[in-house]
Amino acid sequence: SGVNGSFLSLACKHLQFDSEKDQITLVLAEDGTIVEDEDYFLCLPPKTKFMVLTGNKKWAALNGGTAWMAQESVEAQDNMDGIGDMKWKALAAQLNENLSNIILMSESELQMLVEVPVKDLAEEVKESAAKVQVLQDTLQRLLDRREEERQSKQLLQLFLQALMKDETSDTSLMDSVSANRDEIDASKLTQSGPGGTALLSSSIIKTLREKELPHLSLSNAELEAVTSEDPEVLAATFNQDAQRATDLQSDCRRELENRTQQAQSLNSLAGISKKQKSLP
Repeated sequence: SGVNGSFLSLACKHLQFDSEKDQITLVLAEDGTIVEDEDYFLCLPPKTKFMVLTGNKKWAALNGGTAWMAQESVEAQDNMDGIGDMKWKALAAQLNENLSNIILMSESELQMLVEVPVKDLAEEVKESAAKVQVLQDTLQRLLDRREEERQSKQLLQLFLQALMKDETSDTSLMDSVSANRDEIDASKLTQSGPGGTALLSSSIIKTLREKELPHLSLSNAELEAVTSEDPEVLAATFNQDAQRATDLQSDCRRELENRTQQAQSLNSLAGISKKQKSLP
């Protein structure tokens, strides 16, 4: 099921395999990594090549990794393009349903809509190219606003840290700033919680690892996933104290509240606009 299942079905059809009779395994052609996790498809580079192994065949590299012992391989670029189309079209459908959904999207989702050709997006949302261009400009401004907010908060944090320190040398101040930066251990982020389930998805983990203020980059669903975690479990995941985990959840909770208020405001304005248009 999902992206992995769809890709295997396409590969089996292309190579004339019978998935019901044969044991089918999907691996990366480059190094033989078995692809099982749906989230793995979220971070694949362009022109990724896959190999489909049947039965008990194993991947093996020859000539420095340029040839493989298993002979059945399929290039994934066309299929990955199809997956990308499905993603942005699903996001476009959310906008068709309610324009205020842009507030609930993650930065990566907004960026995906910005990068869609105007003509393609216009056809999907059934609007003129001019209106779609305005929409994409609005999405870009929203991305810029989140980035500006992130930078402003970072500057404020640095300023407050400077006030709390004695008047010392610039070197000691920079050491203090560096010491307070989050160094997230990826191996600890992927550890399992009670019952053996993953604490957070790989996409959330990636954002938490790479962003200074991750709550500005996460979608509403991802924010809810962080806030619903037990603080002690979250603290153990990040190898931080309980206060750090509580602060992170508070930031995510406030961001959720802000976005909800913004969405409600947009819905109210849209309702007023519709009423005015319906008046004789």
